[in-house]
Amino acid sequence: MPKPLPLLLAALLPLALAGTSAVPAAAPAAAPAAPRSAAAPAAAFAPTADQIGAARMVHGVLSDSRYVYAPRPLDAKLGAVVFRRYLESLDRQKLFFLQEDIDRFKAVAPRFDEAVRGNAMQPAFDIYALYMQRVAERVAFARERLKGEFDFDTDEVWHYKREDAPWARSSIELDALWAKYVKNDWLRLKLAGRSPEEIRRTLDRRYAQLGTRVAKLKPEDAFETFLNAYTTSLDPHTSYMGPRSAENFNMSMRLSLEGIGAVLQTQDDYVVVRTLVPGGPAAKSGRISVGDRIVAVGQGDGPMVDVMGWRIDDVVQLVRGPKGTRVRLDIIPAAHGLDGEHVLVELVRERVKLEEQAARRQLIEADGRRIGVIRLPTFYADFEAKRRGDPDARSATTDVARLLAELKAEKVDGVVVDLRGNGGGSLTEAVELTGLFIDTGPVVQVREAGGRVSVEADDRPGVAWDGPLAVLVDRSSASASEIFAAAIQDYGRGLVLGETTFGKGTVQNLIDLDRFQNSRQPRFGQLKLTVAQFFRISGGTTQFNGVVPDIAFPVTLDADEFGESTYENALPATRIAPAEHRSYGNFAPLLLPLAQRHEARIAKDVEIQWWKEDVAQFRAERERGTISLNEAERRAERERAEARRLHREAERKRLGLNGLPPTRADDGLQADERDVAQQVEEEKAAENLIDPLLRESAFVLSDAIHLLSRDARLTALVLPQGGKPTRWAD
Repeated sequence: MPKPLPLLLAALLPLALAGTSAVPAAAPAAAPAAPRSAAAPAAAFAPTADQIGAARMVHGVLSDSRYVYAPRPLDAKLGAVVFRRYLESLDRQKLFFLQEDIDRFKAVAPRFDEAVRGNAMQPAFDIYALYMQRVAERVAFARERLKGEFDFDTDEVWHYKREDAPWARSSIELDALWAKYVKNDWLRLKLAGRSPEEIRRTLDRRYAQLGTRVAKLKPEDAFETFLNAYTTSLDPHTSYMGPRSAENFNMSMRLSLEGIGAVLQTQDDYVVVRTLVPGGPAAKSGRISVGDRIVAVGQGDGPMVDVMGWRIDDVVQLVRGPKGTRVRLDIIPAAHGLDGEHVLVELVRERVKLEEQAARRQLIEADGRRIGVIRLPTFYADFEAKRRGDPDARSATTDVARLLAELKAEKVDGVVVDLRGNGGGSLTEAVELTGLFIDTGPVVQVREAGGRVSVEADDRPGVAWDGPLAVLVDRSSASASEIFAAAIQDYGRGLVLGETTFGKGTVQNLIDLDRFQNSRQPRFGQLKLTVAQFFRISGGTTQFNGVVPDIAFPVTLDADEFGESTYENALPATRIAPAEHRSYGNFAPLLLPLAQRHEARIAKDVEIQWWKEDVAQFRAERERGTISLNEAERRAERERAEARRLHREAERKRLGLNGLPPTRADDGLQADERDVAQQVEEEKAAENLIDPLLRESAFVLSDAIHLLSRDARLTALVLPQGGKPTRWAD
């Protein structure tokens, strides 16, 4: 078996289906060939020899107890689970398949274990093809329904939470469901003040785009979806990535690419420039702007290929290419309108750094103290560059170390590491990042499939920051984030603030399946499999239960709605022996006074109270799972919401508040129906805001500094021997 890549801790969310999200126009391993973007006919939905081979390799690896942490035999019982998960991945809301479809599928369900082995995969492809057909039927119904009239004086409701609903028994029953679906979409736009003609045009385009996106799905999409139904049936974080998904994942880890330095998205039949990477070829050219539409792509001096109506990943594959190569883009500038004059832009591809997911810093004034903030969206690392010994290899640790040096030069009083929304990344980076704040010592314990426990430790003497420290987390902080937060907490090195974290305490290895076949071209994809469980140096685990903060902030997401505890096949929490480590401090005596100050402060914080109100309202609506289709009732709700919004905006202006982005009334549109340039501008403005919870974390840290500076007895309890080698006093 080939040597695996470095240990990885999987991010929380699965990769989006091709064509549904923004994708960086980056380079693959070799120069691209023009891909086929037309819809594949249903007859073409059959497994290829490479896919059968990939399935057999995946099953072979996941069946080997030497590598898999919690192996499970592939039998008929597991096959039934795979079958259920496959249907859920296609139609979780039960809006497309009929009960008769499900009954017909049940005949092949007992053979799904053989399908996973690569011996009888065709039924899975047939189900996928039927799914595409059912979507086309629903789209046709929705577009036809737009030609009729709607009665908004009835007491109808739309039940939008349908995970536990029964499958529709007939097309007539499904028509009734979709009639309400369309009615709700129409009512939203009507309440937003749009005319019937505008509503009909907007929704017809929306439903047509849904049909177009699904019609462009390919056999490789079916295969990846099917194989992930198997991998996630074993454990929540084992997954399969086809060659294209694997390349996108690797780019996200190394935060660099070879291409033009643009992020693309679809809008109607066009591929639109969403953002430009500063310093990239597209930005430096001065000829490409956010919102520009790409209608054709040419390689070097080769012919231009019309990409109107193509899938986003197929267009990206054309725009990508190794550095030094030329690409030509036929563009309709956003400023020219849809019928505007085309512009031909030629660019030379370069290696581009993706700064959007990189660590960044901010400063907050809190009670006269300067608190530095480091926001870390993910634990990234360029593994290939590290293996080559490249001194400029990009990583989260090197970037954070640089930012800490800058903050020290600005003489900040304390540092908050913001890990909210950080779903993980490299285990090595979690260990090395911890080493920036402790001298030397263990960071995390790893128990492998065979039961052997090893200790991942920081062995580099010295620290990058020895001052007051807090770590801000939320329910979306997972994996590597939890390793870091737990180590800081177990060492008594800093305070952990926020919400209880996700609870992912397992370790994944990334295996390139092409290595099994000595394939130089990407053919078989990559497997991310769970090979170990990590434990805190205290002997506990973050698995299932997460990291509990020292000071709890208002909860956004409950454990029963998001997190490891929501997975039916999650590993339970357990303990092992602790690893010997030093203690920098014991914050227990400090927590009560800090909590009291925190509670008193947020009770007066207008923005936090608004945020708590919104969370409570969201939960109530989610629990209800229905929405009225009566215009008078919905209009009254909208008027109340608008009055609340306007009141808040007036209060925000009166009090000079700027922690939350301005809100706007519901316009009834989806994200890809709004102006791209305006969306990007709003997102960038929101990134620079210091939100109320981040601001509160700075005040909590400032409180800790104040209390330890003024109370020698408390300091002696919290920081024995002065907390050396850390310093907390003013």
